[in-house]
Amino acid sequence: MRRFRWFLGGVLTLAILQVAGGALYLKTLTHGLSARAKPGVIETFAASEAKEFAMPVDAKEARNPVPASAEVLAEATAHWADHCATCHGNDGSGDVPMGQGMYPPAPDMRKEGTQKKTDGELFYIIENGIRLSGMPAWGGVSSHGREDSWKLVRFIRHLPDLSPEEIKGMEALNPKTPADLEEEKQEEEFLKGGTPTEPHHHH
Repeated sequence: MRRFRWFLGGVLTLAILQVAGGALYLKTLTHGLSARAKPGVIETFAASEAKEFAMPVDAKEARNPVPASAEVLAEATAHWADHCATCHGNDGSGDVPMGQGMYPPAPDMRKEGTQKKTDGELFYIIENGIRLSGMPAWGGVSSHGREDSWKLVRFIRHLPDLSPEEIKGMEALNPKTPADLEEEKQEEEFLKGGTPTEPHHHH
């Protein structure tokens, strides 16, 4: 029975991939390989089903070993703001330039598409990424451990309930560009009573 289920899953996955491939081919004829095109309904459905079949059963059923606590949530919030918000936004909406510039665009993780996934599925995606998308695999990265991934799962569950105050506080933890750092420096000098200098422009 188990062997038959694997066979059936393989046949369905192959069929879905063929449909997705056909849809992608037709879209390529129209839009080329541009990532600015919006994925169609068939392509989106096929990709979703293929990911579902590709997810190991053991991964789906895995339980989060990290207990829910204010400390864990605080650590995960900081980690998200520093590592994940560039593509997903502080609020998990994906409504940021990097996230919207991907193909497919980063999803709104506050909605059912993400929230209905099991903790094990979310952990697996964080650790292993998603092929043919912008989602990288964080498992094995020296600065990121398995416990960090489980903590992020706790944060993802909290996304629908994020308060405006929490989102505002995360802004201080977001990665800063050189322009951001220069602007902050100018603001500090101004608040201390100094005269902000004009930024230098190279010609």
